[in-house]
Amino acid sequence: MSQGDFFRIRKSFLIGFTGLTLFFTNSCGYNTIQVQDEQVKAAWSEVINMYQRRADLIPNLVNTVKGYAAQEKEVLIEVTRARASVGSVQATPEVLNNPELFAKFNQAQGQMTSALSRLMVVVEKYPDLKSDKSFIGLQAQLEGTENRIAVARNRYITSVQEYNITVRTFPNVITAKIFGYDIKPNFSVENEKEISKPPQVQF
Repeated sequence: MSQGDFFRIRKSFLIGFTGLTLFFTNSCGYNTIQVQDEQVKAAWSEVINMYQRRADLIPNLVNTVKGYAAQEKEVLIEVTRARASVGSVQATPEVLNNPELFAKFNQAQGQMTSALSRLMVVVEKYPDLKSDKSFIGLQAQLEGTENRIAVARNRYITSVQEYNITVRTFPNVITAKIFGYDIKPNFSVENEKEISKPPQVQF
């Protein structure tokens, strides 16, 4: 075998090997898993961004309410504690692969939402506070942020759903197992049992 023949055979082998590699990575779902994993991470980053935006509004909101309703100390403390609780849960990428940490994060954000709801109920008792320009601006920002949180969570839910379907279906499930890609936790309704009950209407 001449040196030229050797190089031709080697070149053909490399081309064939590259072709098989490309075929394998495309047909086994590896590339799809990579793309969808990145989409989940991007969607999660947006959720965190919106939650952080809400947390940043809390100090100014509490101070404004305190100026008009200092006697509502219990509610103000509850909001402040909820914000501290949210800050104590590190929303690292590891959260996406750990259902227990994800549930803890979700629970902390739920407590924040609940505390803010109670704060807004208190505000209704103070007409001067409701008409304060500073409070009106903060309330508008908070409402806008809550809407953005809902949109970001919906995008995350969709991204995780697509990813989880991919890593659980054949032949992708084999590739996922080989490379350690597990299903990711998703948002759920905390009070699912309560909201599943028909509402009671009393006259």
